[in-house]
Amino acid sequence: MNGKLYGVGLGPGDPSLMTVRAVEVIAEADVIAYHSARHGRSIARSIAARHLREDHVEEPLVYPVTTETTDHPGGYKGAMEEFYAEASARLAAHLDAGRTVAVLAEGDPLFYGSYMHMHKRLAGRYDTEVIPGVTSVSAAAARLGAPLAEGEEVLTILPGTLPEEELTARLAATDVAVVMKLGRTFGKVRRALEGSGRLGQARYVERASMSGERIAELADVDEESVPYFAVAVLPSQVDAERPAARERGEVVVVGTGPAGPLWLTPETRGALAAADDLVGYTTYLDRVPQRPGQIRHGSDNRVEAERAEFALQLARRGRRVAVVSGGDPGVFAMATAVLEAASEPEYLDVPVRVLPGVTAANAAAARVGAPLGHDYATLSLSDRLKPWEVIAERLRATAAADLVLALYNPGSRSRTWQVGKARDLLLEFRSPQTPVVVARDVGGPAESVRIVTLGELDPVEVDMRTILLVGSSQTRVVRRADGEEIVWTPRRYPEA
Repeated sequence: MNGKLYGVGLGPGDPSLMTVRAVEVIAEADVIAYHSARHGRSIARSIAARHLREDHVEEPLVYPVTTETTDHPGGYKGAMEEFYAEASARLAAHLDAGRTVAVLAEGDPLFYGSYMHMHKRLAGRYDTEVIPGVTSVSAAAARLGAPLAEGEEVLTILPGTLPEEELTARLAATDVAVVMKLGRTFGKVRRALEGSGRLGQARYVERASMSGERIAELADVDEESVPYFAVAVLPSQVDAERPAARERGEVVVVGTGPAGPLWLTPETRGALAAADDLVGYTTYLDRVPQRPGQIRHGSDNRVEAERAEFALQLARRGRRVAVVSGGDPGVFAMATAVLEAASEPEYLDVPVRVLPGVTAANAAAARVGAPLGHDYATLSLSDRLKPWEVIAERLRATAAADLVLALYNPGSRSRTWQVGKARDLLLEFRSPQTPVVVARDVGGPAESVRIVTLGELDPVEVDMRTILLVGSSQTRVVRRADGEEIVWTPRRYPEA
């Protein structure tokens, strides 16, 4: 009869943090296996040492390499794969002989632990039980005495081995984070925290609950002193003190995309999380998750200039302000209003940044394929800020140039005739069979995307939440095998 395999979580280092079940399993086991470096010392063994007996068979699983430098023909990955195969074969021999094998693991066996490599190779062949352990993440939070995550905060756990840009993006986008595997990655992690604007919040915990434990502000830690067994922690921001008033704040104009959180970029998420104040049209503010300590200033959609000046006034008082816009803030949206106000003499010293967002045109195009795959023009049909004569002239020019058209703001309750006028004007230059994408509320609960012809376009279907994509002479509609229609415009244009 085969023996049983146990993956035994030992907790973060203090032997008193081992679970009762972990102690029981070690006592019942015939074989105790643990990973170690070539020097032979094993942290896992040292944690469990008081529970080991003289009659335990010990199986040290010695890593062949501890860095990615190796002369193995398969490189670091090849060397490790060979090691895991050999180690699992040694444990399998004990299990085949009917012995119970306990593989010791610091923290939790299935959380960035070496045990999982044994588990994947053996659990399908032998009776297996995993004993969870206290993770270094939990231990670090406990030693800091700070909540790790509260309420609806999102906790992100990251390996420091990720590329720096990826770390920066993920740190900017999350509420709470723990970065593991510091050591040689510390410099990169510190730069990522700084780049994401989170360095001031970051704490450092080294060897939590173990001998030699160290806790510090991460910004104060010497890179050369950091071991592998250290983590960076961005603790909960609920009830955290907001920074005192700065001498000078800033305004960041952000785009939320066409709908909710799925359309936010990591950079935008970070800017929204870092803001003291959110300023915007109430409908767009409702797309942004609520955060403790932030103040929201919602207003009507027709007071853009006033909203922009209000945001700049807040920034002059030392506030960090995010002006929230739909889609991309630079496409018929708030970036222009803010920059126009910021060009006035009294606001020239206020820092202003614009962060891009997914445009309504790009979102609608992606729903049907690639109608914007070649040259295209973007126009607004609203005559609130420019006369219809200018709109008509531009429609004629772009239609004559055979450009695909993305038509924003096509209609509203007070503007009901522009779509019909635009259709009739375009029909002077385009075939009635020209494909038109009628996309409403893309990404939202009332999303509707239809493909019609220019001749069939009905103005009654169009409102302010609709965008129209009008094809060129080259735009194609193809029905796929599953019945779905796709729209695309070839990148190659025929020679004259």
